[in-house]
Amino acid sequence: MRIASYCLSALAAVFAFALTGAEAQQSRAVPASKAQIQLSFAPIVHDTTGAVVNVYATRSERRQNAAMEEFFRRFFGENTPGMPPGRSQSSLGSGVIVDRAGLVITNNHVIENMNEVKVALADRREFEADIVLRDPRIDLAVLKLKGASNLQAIDLGDSEALQVGDIVLAIGNPFGVGQTVTQGIVSALARTQVGISDYQFFIQTDAAINPGNSGGALIDMNGRLVGINTAIYSRSGGSIGIGFAIPASMVKVVLNSAKSGARTVVRPWLGARLQAVDGEIATSLGLDHPTGVLITSIYDKSPAADAGLKRGDAILSVDSQTVDNPDAFGYRFTLKGTQGQAPLTILRGGKQMTLDVKLTPPPEIPPRDPVRIRSRSPLAGATLVNISPAVAEELQIDLSDDGVAVAELDEQGVAASVGFKKGDQIVAINGERLASTKEAERALNRSGGYWEVTISRGGRVFTTVLGR
Repeated sequence: MRIASYCLSALAAVFAFALTGAEAQQSRAVPASKAQIQLSFAPIVHDTTGAVVNVYATRSERRQNAAMEEFFRRFFGENTPGMPPGRSQSSLGSGVIVDRAGLVITNNHVIENMNEVKVALADRREFEADIVLRDPRIDLAVLKLKGASNLQAIDLGDSEALQVGDIVLAIGNPFGVGQTVTQGIVSALARTQVGISDYQFFIQTDAAINPGNSGGALIDMNGRLVGINTAIYSRSGGSIGIGFAIPASMVKVVLNSAKSGARTVVRPWLGARLQAVDGEIATSLGLDHPTGVLITSIYDKSPAADAGLKRGDAILSVDSQTVDNPDAFGYRFTLKGTQGQAPLTILRGGKQMTLDVKLTPPPEIPPRDPVRIRSRSPLAGATLVNISPAVAEELQIDLSDDGVAVAELDEQGVAASVGFKKGDQIVAINGERLASTKEAERALNRSGGYWEVTISRGGRVFTTVLGR
């Protein structure tokens, strides 16, 4: 209650909200007392900074095969060179304690590919941390501090209630200089197409966010967590007043998944391909402006097909929440979970209607049937799986493509050293189209010392010849 009463008195004394021009002019006044002059955000800072931590992560890498590294870099546009043998890579970011037993939420990119994670509290205590859940598509991860208990935690707020103009505080460890608090406002909501993650639906703020703030807290005036600071827009590497945070609504989904024992977030499966509605499509649909997402195809026996959705339908909202593009749809649909139904408002033939879509995880049909490649081949050290809706969703690959998928890679194995990556689809080996992991294993074993491999990555297909 101390925080709440502080916020009400401070805002009443300093700001005039929701007033007309004349009312706002009449409400302006100089501070009437010394107490009003001394109003401060310090009470909120005092009650929240103890739950914001520093996250340190390290790993060691070996150098990739130089020739294959150059091949993949040129063809797929990758620009990260291999590391010399034994060189250590480190990462520094922030995190937020969201459970007194030691659960910490941070950005996945802070701990991505790292094998040792430590967390330093505001009181300088340090704990080793286990990675409970990581989800690169959302760019969130959950850590569990070893041996920690009875810690200060921040309650999650309602990010759906935020409005443009609301005051927020950003807390983190920019540039590794130590815990820092900055203040600003919510500059925009539902920012998509930012290029940060697959599920793009960000809170934009002008509160200064700098490198090292990733994974830190965005706090509202009730001292509650409304977002996880994730990225900045910058030409120089420093803050220019355009920062992005993942809403607390998605943080709740990730935490619930972690508490259920899941290693990644299980998303509901629609079973349809979507594209944004542009001006030309909007005109053809009879819309007065571009909005919604257009269904371009539907998979058989999917929730979309069972609900009666059709190719050419435009989805306008998910449970009355408007969606303007596929990113917004993915965010809203994921928030619904994997139980029950979600009402989708669609436009078909110029008429709006609502259809209920069953919320269910993507099925593993066909079964993954994982095969670890141990033969002397370019794919040694890779685990291949059959492609099902679940695998396609997990690895973000096209369900309609042929082949098998690389689900895991031994970092010290041949496949990783020559440049294969998790999510690559192996379409064919030596001209033989692959329909299962067993076929892939047999094709690799039959080779006479060289392999012609057709690879699909990010919608691009290329064939290369690899030898012993």
